[in-house]
Amino acid sequence: DYGRGRPVEVVYQMYSTTHGRALRIRCPLPLDALEIDSVYDLWKSANWLEREVYDLFGVTFRGHPDLRRILMPSDYAEGHPLRKDFPLRGRFSRAEQTRRALNQDVERYYLAEDIVYGEPQYAPEVGTKGSQDGEEG
Repeated sequence: DYGRGRPVEVVYQMYSTTHGRALRIRCPLPLDALEIDSVYDLWKSANWLEREVYDLFGVTFRGHPDLRRILMPSDYAEGHPLRKDFPLRGRFSRAEQTRRALNQDVERYYLAEDIVYGEPQYAPEVGTKGSQDGEEG
């Protein structure tokens, strides 16, 4: 049940500064067909807004020239995080999140000059039990 039985809605809000009038268009979409025509051809500024709605809610905008994720990683396959049916803790466990983070392809996310390969470095131990001011003793 998404939104207590209500369909997903795409809402367009416009305001004419010339005429001082506002217009709101509400477009309900059935849950089994989250798709609507893009308004990008009318308003180029809809580009990123439609991409955000696609990324976070899963609404497909037919005819959009570059409909891809804009906020979530391009390889994020866990769904659309602002939907009410998306679990608050995500779709996979903390262990799975850790595994994915540790198995990242480093070269894909960092510039070559930012990557330093070598021996692992560890933080020095600070004092032992009973020491004062961080001195060992």
